[in-house]
Amino acid sequence: MSAPGEAGAATSRLPILFIMMTVMIDSMGIGLILPVLPDLILELNGGTLAAAAIWGGILSTSFAVMQFLCGPLLGTLSDRYGRRPVLLVSVGVMALDYLVMALAGTIWLLLGARVVAGVTAATQSTATAFLADISAPHEKAARFGLVGASFGLGFVLGPLLGGLLGEMGTRAPFYAAAALAALNLALGWLVLPETVTDATRRAFRWRAANPLGAVRHLGRLDGVRVLLAVYFLYQLAFYVYPATWAYFTQARFGWDPGLIGVSLAVFGISMAGVQGVLIRPAQRRLGEPRMVQLGLSLCIAAFVTLAALTDGRVALALIPAAALGAVVAPSLQSLMSRATPGDEQGALQGVLTSVNAVAVILAPLVMTGTFAAFTHPAAPVYLPGAAFLLSAALVALALGLFLRRGPASG
Repeated sequence: MSAPGEAGAATSRLPILFIMMTVMIDSMGIGLILPVLPDLILELNGGTLAAAAIWGGILSTSFAVMQFLCGPLLGTLSDRYGRRPVLLVSVGVMALDYLVMALAGTIWLLLGARVVAGVTAATQSTATAFLADISAPHEKAARFGLVGASFGLGFVLGPLLGGLLGEMGTRAPFYAAAALAALNLALGWLVLPETVTDATRRAFRWRAANPLGAVRHLGRLDGVRVLLAVYFLYQLAFYVYPATWAYFTQARFGWDPGLIGVSLAVFGISMAGVQGVLIRPAQRRLGEPRMVQLGLSLCIAAFVTLAALTDGRVALALIPAAALGAVVAPSLQSLMSRATPGDEQGALQGVLTSVNAVAVILAPLVMTGTFAAFTHPAAPVYLPGAAFLLSAALVALALGLFLRRGPASG
């Protein structure tokens, strides 16, 4: 399948716009429904708010688990059948799935729709592989940064739009998400070229399409195994922000929900600026290895500082500086992409999607558990910032692994 007017389209901005929109809608889809989810679950299932919270956790976990399972599958399918059909089918299914959620009359139908949503959200692997296909080696970090910037914008816009649309009813955010996905599908149909050629097409293999098999296979490539470990430790540590920020800032600074929301928006915008704008000149000046070292060092400093702070005004002012650590992920992606053959770019990005999904699954449990252990009445030491100290230790381990990597790692 090829796109209309394919000649020269791979280097145009419209395909990149489609990729950014796809990632942003994936990210928005997570936050868009959060403001209405408690009321929607009560509407469908009745019961108490506590019971609704349990169902909310089940819905979130099922979404992340499907991302983990299906990231390598979609990436490997795109290595075999092409980026275009995998992306367009996934975006189309996403639009239909949001429509099903808008019309769901039972909690079980909503759960099934969230499972499907987790599969379609795994397209980030294929979207990133598309950018790897059309980018020269020196462009990859900046292009991967656009993916992170799009995710950051979706992180900011999702809850904001969800809250506004939720005033119109619990189903309104789902209709809006379905419309956005349908419009993005139309854009992709018109502008997205196929970037997988006969020279880079790879036979479909199940061992590369499941997360564990894909990790084992790519881990055999020089340097990739260490970089995957560094990537996982970094992602697990970085998710301390969404996992504990609301609890930490209330306990330490007494912030109300409005200020917490503003601070998260500032963080999301700062991340988007770092990954969408700052990373390109930084890559030219420093190169990916130094960017990883600098970003990990900045993360350690930010985590330790936040754990020790007692003034909320200082914490708010430090948020843009803390977001500078966001240079790490696209830089690591670029290093791994360079070390991976052209016919396995989709598989690599699928593995990274799964690794990230594992971090999403574990981080809330690990980080909130650490917060609870040091803030409950019987805690030996009252330390609301304990989770940030744990994150600092994880990043320090990641930095040590990165510094000891072999020369083939970049």
